Amino acid sequence: MKYMLMVLGSQAGYEALRGKASEGNPAWAPEEIQAMLDHMAAINNDLAESGELIDANGLSEPAQARWVSVADGGQPLITDGPYSEAKELLAGYWVLECESLERVTEIAARVARCPEPAGSPSLPVVIRPIPDAPGAGV
Repeated sequence: MKYMLMVLGSQAGYEALRGKASEGNPAWAPEEIQAMLDHMAAINNDLAESGELIDANGLSEPAQARWVSVADGGQPLITDGPYSEAKELLAGYWVLECESLERVTEIAARVARCPEPAGSPSLPVVIRPIPDAPGAGV
């Protein structure tokens, strides 16, 4: 079964990675960033070796995002980030092929144990099954 593991983040979290602390988001030191990168690389390497990894990527900060919706009258309504109404957005993901929900949950728990500075927000890792047949998840 295919699954998507989603890691959440916020604009304040990305700014903390650049050394700009805010309430609830302490600034990351270079060695803390390296520990996070090493942790994620080890996960990616292990998943590639096991054959479970289909795709994985970190995403740019919310300030570089754009939301497109439809306004009254059917015209596109385009909003550039960051989005004050959204506290947490997708920061990165893995698409995995795993034998069971239990296995993908083990991987998500490993992702969630990523090193971070003391006082950082603890955001969940979200697991979503990817149905094999179109429309099967509806």
